[in-house]
Order: sequence, then C-alpha cells, then structure tokens
Amino acid sequence: MLVLFAYVGAQSRILDQDSYLYLVLNVVGSGMLALLALNGRDWGFLLLEGSWAAVTGVALCHRLAAGVTTEVETGVAAKVDAQV
Repeated sequence: MLVLFAYVGAQSRILDQDSYLYLVLNVVGSGMLALLALNGRDWGFLLLEGSWAAVTGVALCHRLAAGVTTEVETGVAAKVDAQV
C-alpha cells in the first residue's frame, strides 16, 4: 500500500518524486515487500523489490546529503555575509 500511495501521489501531482515523503514511502514499502519475498523464497519478486528498495534508498541518501549540504552552505554564506 505504501508504494501504491507514493505512485498515486506522484501521478496526481500531490507528491514530488524528489520529496522525502515519496522516497520514504517507496523505500519502506518496497523493503517490506522484499522481506516478504525473501520469506516466501520468491526470488524474482525479491530481485525486483530489493532493487527498488536499493535504488530508492540511494536516492533518499542523496536527497538527505543535498539537504545537509545546502544547510551547511547557507550557514557558511550567512557567516561570510555577517563578516563583510
């Protein structure tokens, strides 16, 4: 259901595909499905959902790193402006 909510949100333009909510819904939903596939020894489905979770997890990490970088750069820029 989480992956479906993310998909419907993106298709209806309620969620941006780069938003934290979209990425978290996808990584949690696909991760849960991957665990279910592993438990059921459904190797094809595990490959699909495991790949989906991994790709979304990497995108989420990049998004988090970009947010931290932006905040750090903003803080540095504010200090430089204050000194000038």
